[in-house]
Amino acid sequence: MTATYQTRTRMVMENLRARILSGELPAGAPLRQDALARELRVSRIPVREALMQLEAQGLVKFTAHRGAVVTELESSTIDELFYLRGLLEADTLFHAVDLMTEATFAEAEAILAEFDQALESGTQVERWAELNHRFHATLYRAAGRPQALELIAQINLSCDRYVRFELLFAHDGVEKAEREHAHLLALCRQRRKHEAVVLLQRHIADAAHSVKQILQSGK
Repeated sequence: MTATYQTRTRMVMENLRARILSGELPAGAPLRQDALARELRVSRIPVREALMQLEAQGLVKFTAHRGAVVTELESSTIDELFYLRGLLEADTLFHAVDLMTEATFAEAEAILAEFDQALESGTQVERWAELNHRFHATLYRAAGRPQALELIAQINLSCDRYVRFELLFAHDGVEKAEREHAHLLALCRQRRKHEAVVLLQRHIADAAHSVKQILQSGK
């Protein structure tokens, strides 16, 4: 693929991803390649490439009779994705705690301060989700395990839609996440890695449970 197509593909992918995550393109919505190409003023090639990337992230699926559609929010997918998150992230955090430095803690605290400001200003959920990912990634980076970090990033791309859903609709969702982040950072500072891992696993499991409850309530 040429650099021009790569740039166009990225533009289309980011546009569609943002619209899916915001709910502008709801579950089950058809994604017509010709219509999208006209709307975004590109050829069909970058549109198809973008849809294939979104399929790899779990946001789009191709069907025999309807073409590309936005994937449904499904309980079985939530169970699998958040189970994998719990396994990988807990193990990575366990290996990271003893290697964390004051720079790690300072960066994590700065992100929590941004979280406070975003909460007070009523910033959109996209900002909350971004800060959530940055906070966790900052803690895990200390482990020095690039392959694990890459896998975590890939799984989080697929989880992003569910995380935003939980932050947006769960009662006390953002405030609860903020409290647990602060507690997690405190445990890491104290090198209490076993307790930190338990808290992280509960944090992830609770998020999965919350999303499933919201789906069942028909939000």
